[in-house]
Amino acid sequence: MAAPVFNKFSDIETKEIAPGFFSKLIHTANNTINFIEVKAGISLPRHRHIHEQCSFVIEGEFELTVDGIPQILKPDMFAVIPSEIWHSGTAITNCKLIDIFSPVREDYKNLK
Repeated sequence: MAAPVFNKFSDIETKEIAPGFFSKLIHTANNTINFIEVKAGISLPRHRHIHEQCSFVIEGEFELTVDGIPQILKPDMFAVIPSEIWHSGTAITNCKLIDIFSPVREDYKNLK
């Protein structure tokens, strides 16, 4: 077993993955798990990537637009975004989000 099984979340460095999006990232063999904090009013521009993405709202309200369709996500809501589909988002309130990407986000692994 190469990686330790048990870890401390507080040991994960916070990285700014996009302006105003502050993340703690966990990479497994097949996924990247992204724990994000974002302040109200901060937006992520329209983009797409090869990764399937599951997005969960833990706290707050986040407007996610997927393939031109906007939806305000609240706690207990989530979205599954297929590979190569255009999407964007805006924090309506201060938010805590979790995104799960498959395959692994190599670009996030290389963030400084």
